[in-house]
Amino acid sequence: MIELRHLRTLMALKESGSLAGAAKKRFVTQSALSHQIKELETRINSAIFVRKSKPLTFTHEGARLLNLAEEILPKVIATESDLKRGLEGENQQLKLGIECHSCFRWLMPVIEAFKLQAPDAQIDISSRHLFDSLNALETGGLDIVLTSDPVPGHTLAYQHLFDFEVKLVVANDNVLAGQAFITPANLAKQTLLTYPVPLTRLDIYKHFLEPAGIEIGEQKQCDLTSMLLQRVACNDGVAALPTWSIKESQGLNLTSVKLGAEGLKRPLFGAYRRDATNANLIQKWLELVAEEGLHLQRVPSTKG
Repeated sequence: MIELRHLRTLMALKESGSLAGAAKKRFVTQSALSHQIKELETRINSAIFVRKSKPLTFTHEGARLLNLAEEILPKVIATESDLKRGLEGENQQLKLGIECHSCFRWLMPVIEAFKLQAPDAQIDISSRHLFDSLNALETGGLDIVLTSDPVPGHTLAYQHLFDFEVKLVVANDNVLAGQAFITPANLAKQTLLTYPVPLTRLDIYKHFLEPAGIEIGEQKQCDLTSMLLQRVACNDGVAALPTWSIKESQGLNLTSVKLGAEGLKRPLFGAYRRDATNANLIQKWLELVAEEGLHLQRVPSTKG
């Protein structure tokens, strides 16, 4: 059986990039950590990561377990806190919605920092309203939504958090890897690898291809960032990703290239109801997200 300690170890491996670093994060010896990893690999009958890889690279099975950890651990943290303090009323609840498949990973340190600042708050983070999050926000199903596409109106307020860049990721031997920047015409009839999102909702389509009247050849969808990047490295297609996702390409033969001469920059807003009764919690959360956004922009992605 996969246990929470296994999932926490996987997150420590991802964040530290080494067995020694993960052991320090988990406050155990490197030998004990290696034993725990071997135990998990025996249970699933597969390796978790590629031995002697620098930086540490997860296998397909390891990437799937890491994705599970990123989904479950924030909920465990929130539930443990709830059980310790009991229910305290709706004004201490914060229901978060995200319009982004790749945001969960970098939001984990935000969740941990938020729980330290607001230990009495109940936090619930979900993507179940992925394609209808602003409506859910207006009707009370959510308290905050992270979005790049604000909708004008009087009910909701939008706080700008930070800007991020979307780049095209290609295999090193792809002809586009040598471009100074990508034009819409370069992507005509290309195979585009994406998260499971309709093409018309993607930034690269709405803000780059559609205005130029360019159509791609085929859209292929993939749930996991790690697998999407590996498919790009195998020349199964190209992908447009935020720079925070591209940094997961370390160890793969990939290049990121600007979309357009000036690059494709997108804003991230925190949306909330103007009449929210938990305004202090909302502001604490948005401030932490904005701080993490500054950190993300300081971390290099990949060459290009």
